[in-house]
Amino acid sequence: MTSFTYSELLSFTKNIFRAIGCSEDHAALAAKALLSADLRGVDSHGIARLSGYVRLWQAQRVNANPQIKIVHETPSTAVVDGDKGLGLVVGPAAMQIAIDKATQVGTGWVSVKNSNHFGIAGFHGMMALQHDMIGIAMTNASATVAPTFAKERLLGTNPICVVIPAGKEQPFVADFATTTAANGKLEVLQRKNNNAPHGWVQDKDGQPSTDVNELKKGGAMLPLGGDYEHGSHKGYMLGSIVDIFSAVLSGANYGPWVPPFPAYLPMPGHLPGEGIGHFFGAMRIDAFRPAEEFKRHMDTWIQRFKSAAVAEGFERVIIPGEPERAMEKLRMEHGLDLLPAVTEDLQKLATQFSIDFP
Repeated sequence: MTSFTYSELLSFTKNIFRAIGCSEDHAALAAKALLSADLRGVDSHGIARLSGYVRLWQAQRVNANPQIKIVHETPSTAVVDGDKGLGLVVGPAAMQIAIDKATQVGTGWVSVKNSNHFGIAGFHGMMALQHDMIGIAMTNASATVAPTFAKERLLGTNPICVVIPAGKEQPFVADFATTTAANGKLEVLQRKNNNAPHGWVQDKDGQPSTDVNELKKGGAMLPLGGDYEHGSHKGYMLGSIVDIFSAVLSGANYGPWVPPFPAYLPMPGHLPGEGIGHFFGAMRIDAFRPAEEFKRHMDTWIQRFKSAAVAEGFERVIIPGEPERAMEKLRMEHGLDLLPAVTEDLQKLATQFSIDFP
């Protein structure tokens, strides 16, 4: 493992995005969005994916200078065309539109088409916090997941994020994949040559497996719950909701037609839409009750859950968002450790674009 400071990796990432043609503002935003994953401990969605974005650009599937625009709207809703831009840039632009609409009429809802992978959903959802709003962010992804009872891959990991402000307490930040684990976590296990836990993947015949390379062999990831007896049908439903809100609603590709993140994989045929889809929501607290009153009660809610009687062998009940905040504080102070395979990947990018690597 090699350790780097956040500022070193942020500067390097920004320079890579500038090298592929992003504007100064877009490169800075994309770097911040991408590194937010590493800071919060979601290593699978952070700088380890930087070379993947570059390869998408090389394959002409990413437009480094998108003209992001609203193609349909009402006072509280909009459909945004991302013009094949980096989802790391399109996502914040669309979330800001949702926030602006919520400022005007109480709530804002934005569905996005023609975008790309947008990093972690939490980065976008948390934009609402500074406006005393609840933030919602979700995105569909390429099909790696078999619906309950299927051996065919039809859904992505399709994450959901809901962010709720509090008063004296830290905000509630739920950011989770609708699968048992995110695809990136499989990639991390592959780099470590470890097996996958039971309930993460199945083989090409639909049988349980612990092989982290199962996707390369025609297998599939499993919805949240793992199997029917443990509630996989609920994960299947959640993933479907994300797919429909993000893509069927916006005009993006859905189900098995969502473009894959690895640029070397072929694009699906007969695409029904444009690019990847996202969905964002912003709800002004005072559209429901006075914001300070709400946040006071959120503090009470959080404090009561924190004080819950704890089962033997555990220390305490964790509020969604707590582990990520602790990791962010730790990594800002002590740096970010990258696996050798990730460091080597970044060094190759530095050589490719003649950029200094820290």
